[in-house]
Amino acid sequence: MKFLILTLSVFLLSISSGTNQDIPKGDKFKQEFLERINKVRQKGCNCGKQYMKTASPLVWNDMLEDAAKDHAKDMYKKNYFSHDSKNGRKIVDRIEAAGYQRKGYRTYQVGENIAQGQRSIEEVTDGWFKSEGHCYNLMQPGFKEIGVAYNNSYWVQDFGGREEFSDEVKNMIKSGKVRIIERN
Repeated sequence: MKFLILTLSVFLLSISSGTNQDIPKGDKFKQEFLERINKVRQKGCNCGKQYMKTASPLVWNDMLEDAAKDHAKDMYKKNYFSHDSKNGRKIVDRIEAAGYQRKGYRTYQVGENIAQGQRSIEEVTDGWFKSEGHCYNLMQPGFKEIGVAYNNSYWVQDFGGREEFSDEVKNMIKSGKVRIIERN
């Protein structure tokens, strides 16, 4: 199976009313997400009819969190629910604007899950794992980093995966023997 450089999924999870003031903040928020996701990544799971093998644990990335916060806040302020911002920015635009760059890496991929209305980390995470496309993002072995945000019933989960060049290739690039050509 080949993986695309950019992986996106658009699925609307069930919308429920109300918010929960018990959503943890700061490190507890990050820790709960990482524990829930990495527990499943460690075991593997079915995403719809497709079995996804175990995957390495995700680590928190503050740049991805910043991109997620920006998008959750924007969706709330402008009353919409989409991977595309009202100003036309796509996920890759928002993530790169937050500082998560592709330049200098051998591989680069980003993805995003969004949800609205869930009242806890448990509820939103369970919903994402029950949704085939969201689950696929959560189990994608190429994703190594994550940042998640919650803003007034909007949830955004941004994923990233970058792999550096080997030291040998870095030296060849530095010496001019190899040139990097970016393509979309």
